[in-house]
Amino acid sequence: MITEELIELAHWILEKKTERQDLEIKAADGGCPKRLYDTLSSFSNQDGGGILFFGIDETQDFRLVGVYDLQDLQKKVVEQCNQMVPPVRAVFTVAEINGVNVCSAEIPGIDLSERPCYYKGAGRLKGAFIRVGDADMMMTEYELYSYEAFRKHLHDDEREIPRAEPSDLDENLIALYMAEKKRNRPGFAQLPKERVYELLDIYRNGKPTLAAIMNLGIYPQGFLPQLCVTAIVVPGTEIGETDVDDNRFLDNKRIEGTLAEQVEESLAFCKRNMKTRTVIDKQTGIRRDYDEYPIAAIREAILNAVVHRDYSIYTEGTPIQIVMYRNRLEIHSPGTLYGRMTIDQLGIARPDLRNPALATMAESLTNAENRYSGIPTMRREMNNFGLPEPIFENRRNEFVVTFFNQNTSANSPSPLDKETSSLLDKETSSLLDFCKKPRTREELTNYMNIETFSYLLKRYLQPLLDAGLLKLTIPDKPRSRNQRYHTISQQ
Repeated sequence: MITEELIELAHWILEKKTERQDLEIKAADGGCPKRLYDTLSSFSNQDGGGILFFGIDETQDFRLVGVYDLQDLQKKVVEQCNQMVPPVRAVFTVAEINGVNVCSAEIPGIDLSERPCYYKGAGRLKGAFIRVGDADMMMTEYELYSYEAFRKHLHDDEREIPRAEPSDLDENLIALYMAEKKRNRPGFAQLPKERVYELLDIYRNGKPTLAAIMNLGIYPQGFLPQLCVTAIVVPGTEIGETDVDDNRFLDNKRIEGTLAEQVEESLAFCKRNMKTRTVIDKQTGIRRDYDEYPIAAIREAILNAVVHRDYSIYTEGTPIQIVMYRNRLEIHSPGTLYGRMTIDQLGIARPDLRNPALATMAESLTNAENRYSGIPTMRREMNNFGLPEPIFENRRNEFVVTFFNQNTSANSPSPLDKETSSLLDKETSSLLDFCKKPRTREELTNYMNIETFSYLLKRYLQPLLDAGLLKLTIPDKPRSRNQRYHTISQQ
């Protein structure tokens, strides 16, 4: 960054009094902080890297204290950077503010093929960290393995299942799959059957693979009991809420079988529990009934979950989960996005395949189009139904798709347009009161105790913005990191 940007960042810190996902604040007025390794690791292990800011003391209510010696500070930070594997290459900027010196060290994110970056003194298992909010958290064994799996091209769907035997696979399904492959690859007919099975990843060393068990197995959960779907219907908007009869769940089902069977039974569960939404055309008066959510979008989300979930030993004890709330439907898939894919690239860039063998089988047996069209289909279908765009979240150990059933499209009246007071429940009123002073994203998520800003925006902020009860302080740059949300005074 340039000096002016560093000064601007310093003023932002002094005003906001907070750290964030890409910002760590250190005092350094009495010397160089002795242990920066955790933050150096976590910033290096995230795509955007991060910034170490020296010269403000968080323990003194974020007071500007300056740094003891600019040259010595940079030297000692570099010494710590060289203790990392791979070494970290910090970029320094210095400035003078109110008569004292401050310094920043920009830590670039390293390439995925080089991760994890860790402190050599602690070793890879205890010296690798990841940034969660404004905290540095030690990486789990699964997170470490996910980097190794991508780097070494390890595919867990191709691993053999030791207890399984060829007789545990459905001969009819195998025959159908083999017939299709031989039509597309006539040369297979010339090879011995056992060799074809190996080439198609049905067997590995004479044992059925995970991909084969999950697609062609007679009873997959006999070997992998938690590779299933659990589906529940919650009476409220959060887990734990109950209905008038004190029921926590209105419906609750464990869905087993092959991937094709899991997809179809999961869809049937969602259809059974969906409400019908009625829309009356203002011009013609014609009434049209719609499902609460578009079936095509749900099908794509479930297919993505069963095909692209993580099947490693670290997550095989975690089922896919479908949760239907009063205002939304969530599909939780174990494991984070694979490889270089980010949330912003979903539906645009072509991703690396985590489970190529399993995906190829599923394409034949579930009519899944493995052509990267799932995300665009979900977005298009929700838009066609006049519903908010789906939210995709890459959480620490899972990937979550959320469909909202609240109609906030431009062509349909918002609940606030009909009756503003109907939205001003206890939470919303409290939020508006909190925003009488302009608030940042971090302040809002902390205040509402909501982990992800995208959910907070869709659930609370956007309806208030649309209703003219809330405004942006920088309306022409809605994604600005300096953006704040401010309540509009009602005369």
